[in-house]
Amino acid sequence: MNINATVLGQFIIVFALIMGALCYYLGRRKTQTPVLTGLLGMVLSIIPPFGLVYLVVLVLKKDVGSTSAVVSG
Repeated sequence: MNINATVLGQFIIVFALIMGALCYYLGRRKTQTPVLTGLLGMVLSIIPPFGLVYLVVLVLKKDVGSTSAVVSG
């Protein structure tokens, strides 16, 4: 089976955009720099296994606590 280079390139571009959006969404909850998180996820997803590993790391990371959730008592 032959894989067309154009289709492979389009798949990688679409995959990178989806992974960038997912990493940005998770980065808003789990890091202080969501834009950098999204860009890094997009760059790493050019090689799909790296992007998936990065996404798993973000999913397993604990949420950043917001200052409004802390109640002094």
